[in-house]
Amino acid sequence: MDCRDERYSKYIQILNEELQPAMGCTEPIALAYAAAKARALLGALPERLTVEVSGNIIKNVKSVVIPHTGGLRGIPAAVAAGAVAGNADGELEVLSHVTEDEIKAIETYLENAPIDVSYAATPYTFDIRITAFCGQDNACVRIVDYHTNIVLLQRNGETLFEKECVNREEGLTDRTCLSIEGIVEFADCVNPDDVRQLLERQIEYNMAIAQEGLNGDYGANIGKTILLNRENDINYKMRAWAAAGSDARMNGCEMPVIINSGSGNQGITASVPVIVYARETGRTHEELLRALCVSNLVTTHLKTDIGRLSAYCGAVSAGVGAGAALAYLSGGGVKTVAHTVVNAIAVASGIICDGAKASCAAKIAAAVDAGLLGFAMYQNGNQFFGGDGIVKKGVEKTIETVGRLARIGMKQTDEEIIRLMMES
Repeated sequence: MDCRDERYSKYIQILNEELQPAMGCTEPIALAYAAAKARALLGALPERLTVEVSGNIIKNVKSVVIPHTGGLRGIPAAVAAGAVAGNADGELEVLSHVTEDEIKAIETYLENAPIDVSYAATPYTFDIRITAFCGQDNACVRIVDYHTNIVLLQRNGETLFEKECVNREEGLTDRTCLSIEGIVEFADCVNPDDVRQLLERQIEYNMAIAQEGLNGDYGANIGKTILLNRENDINYKMRAWAAAGSDARMNGCEMPVIINSGSGNQGITASVPVIVYARETGRTHEELLRALCVSNLVTTHLKTDIGRLSAYCGAVSAGVGAGAALAYLSGGGVKTVAHTVVNAIAVASGIICDGAKASCAAKIAAAVDAGLLGFAMYQNGNQFFGGDGIVKKGVEKTIETVGRLARIGMKQTDEEIIRLMMES
């Protein structure tokens, strides 16, 4: 591959689409964004709101702390924050500039404004519809498929904007161009200046929140626990720093992250271990940038068939991506990276997603460990073969199989997880 190859520009565009900044867990932030848009359409602070959401939104908002709310959790809190203090043009940084006075106003609003939440009967795993009311006026905003994909804007019954819901990420670059071979070729030939600004922002943001997670007291402090008495072990450091970023993010830290596949946890997992490894082993900055291309694109490749939200823990895909990048940084070519991916997938594909919360940090540590083990296996002449469980002959076939497992096979599992979570 070279810069004249059609895939080259597509891979650059995919990185630009995926590596976006976000403040807080992206599902509650998507709710806040929709609420802020509804308020802007309405032209007034809503007197009441109705919220219809798919089960995966309920799952991923239930337990996570929403930044700039004084520690609030849950769908009503996310919606109230967006309605009262959200920047309607801020997308996933909708709550980035909330003031102390606005935090108090959010709490007051929650006490006084009815916010009716219902489970939407929808074929879409990602579906948010918010209707805001003030006097005789109303405004409706709907987001489907991914976090900023507005498909409907209405005011007083008049449709101002609408596009078809197609249950795929329309408007984004076609991800079917991705392959493990293509990703490695791209990383080998990419002009670092074409990705420098994008990836240096990922390095800055995600390492900063990881450092905050190690310095502060967040959630179950998984990162600190992993690192205790193992500060000089690089394998533990990679796991600990990645987990610490999630510790902070899941428990109210008001620092932005760079996401991947719609998830800050996945963005952290795909990047932080790679950055730690490169720095600890004295790799050049250019080598790091190339390796981050591998980790981010492998993560996106694995997530494409799985979907943004599912019962399959997204950190697994990102941990596999990190393992692939470590294989690449260590001088491995397509074959080494491909075997690392297959090995890691075979190890960790059973981890379920039961929403965003403190234990995500522990799952991230396990996913990174799977990536490390997958690479170490191949380094030592060991591998899983086609026919070993869900492993197929060839990396692309294995990735396709995992996509089917997560999207189709785990659909009922996802529904049962949501039922169990709603019981508590």
